[in-house]
Amino acid sequence: MPYRVKLRMFEGPLDLLLFLIKKEEVDIYDIPIADVTRQYLEYLEILTLLDLEGAGDFILVAATLIRIKAQMLLPKNPEEQEEDEEDPRQELVRRLLEYQQYKEVALQLGQFEFRERDYFGLGYRDYDFSDEPPDYSELAGQVSLFDLMAAFKRVLMRIPKEGQHRIEQIPVSVEDQIDYILQELQVNRQLLFVSMLQKLPSKVYVIVTFLALLEMMRRGAITATQSSPFGEIWIQKV
Repeated sequence: MPYRVKLRMFEGPLDLLLFLIKKEEVDIYDIPIADVTRQYLEYLEILTLLDLEGAGDFILVAATLIRIKAQMLLPKNPEEQEEDEEDPRQELVRRLLEYQQYKEVALQLGQFEFRERDYFGLGYRDYDFSDEPPDYSELAGQVSLFDLMAAFKRVLMRIPKEGQHRIEQIPVSVEDQIDYILQELQVNRQLLFVSMLQKLPSKVYVIVTFLALLEMMRRGAITATQSSPFGEIWIQKV
């Protein structure tokens, strides 16, 4: 039974790389390619499991990471080695820095839109861009797709592996779990993301409930926030 989910806020493979670099607090100019590749492939496995729209783009970047890792592991011939030989990671670093700049500009434009959407100007207005940079504190608690996936991955790792595989009809649907989440939010003003998933009876329920949460976020029915970067995630009804 397929559960393909398409999200407006779906982030791409470079977002995942930036997320891992920030999460591990490593220097973007000196990426530990082996460790980042391992973690990237773990997230790719989850993306494939969930069958999220656009997951194919992540496979291409995974191949790039594996190629860079292989280049760095290959022994270099001292006779052929040049002093100015480029680090295999440099092209990836350039792409990440360029992408990061585009994201920052997009965020600033989004802030200008947020500020001005409730105002109607009277004729020409001269903007002074020399003021202090915009305050992004309003966005500090926002949760990315990869924050959710990181917490989801922790829950999956705690579920005991089954010794045998059984073929059976999936006992629950995304719409069923949307109703379940709405009922939980009627009782509690907000839900702790990890605790809610851990209460579920099986791995199938965990996966389908996670997809239900993503679908509800896509519809604008719930929001996910965290008090600090990589902190606990709370689910609230809009």
